Amino acid sequence: MAEKKLSKAALNKSFRNWYYGNLTCFSQEHMQTFGYLCSMLPLVEELYDTPEEQKDALMTYSAFFNTEPQLGALVVGITAGLEEARANGEAIDSDAINGIRAGLMGPVAGLGDSLVVGTLIPILLGIALGLSTDGSPLGAIFYIVVWNLLMWFGMKFAYDQGYQLGGKAVESLVGPTAQALRDSIVMVGTVVIGAVAATWVSISCSPNLTLPGGTTFQSTLDGIFPKLLSMVFTVFCWWLMTKKKLSPVVTMLILVAIAFVGVLVGFFDPALSY
Repeated sequence: MAEKKLSKAALNKSFRNWYYGNLTCFSQEHMQTFGYLCSMLPLVEELYDTPEEQKDALMTYSAFFNTEPQLGALVVGITAGLEEARANGEAIDSDAINGIRAGLMGPVAGLGDSLVVGTLIPILLGIALGLSTDGSPLGAIFYIVVWNLLMWFGMKFAYDQGYQLGGKAVESLVGPTAQALRDSIVMVGTVVIGAVAATWVSISCSPNLTLPGGTTFQSTLDGIFPKLLSMVFTVFCWWLMTKKKLSPVVTMLILVAIAFVGVLVGFFDPALSY
């Protein structure tokens, strides 16, 4: 069987789908999942002949994904190269691809937010505001033109580099040390998710909840295990969605009910003032 090779037209269409639709059907439940899936659609259609094969391949990209969209084109390009290798019979499965995606989306988001959102956008806006003196439209025109040119060529470069990296990574993923490497990739992804949970999930009990001696219950918990409540709630959400097969929306409603009851009994403090 002849080796399958992605055409330039398919790669370009995949990139355009990501460029224009990375936030397609965006929600708190899925984030960029469907934008990613749309970007992989032209590649899967070219690599696989039957609808069943295409469906199986696309299911890989139904997993949650969220990163900084511009630099995130690098991750999309990497999986394009990996998908091409998988279509050619290389021993690359969905777990390996999703492990790479999960492991990269956090670091790429941090770097992209710093460079693009935190640095490039303020610089461009500063120049645009200076050009907008006395109501001149030059500032708006400058920002629209320069931003789109930089993003188009910058994201295309990142996508193409990722595609080349994805092809080069195949040897490592299917070589003698493949299993150890794949386990490491999955572990990195797990650590990233754990770090995100510890950073963004902040749950503490009411400061009015005290123990004999005047110490607060929260300070006692922090002395035993910092962020213990955050970890408990994160594991609880994981258990509901993976073991009980509840949707994220239902899980969030359960958390709202727990928070409501917790405030009523005095365990949580909403810190509201009227």
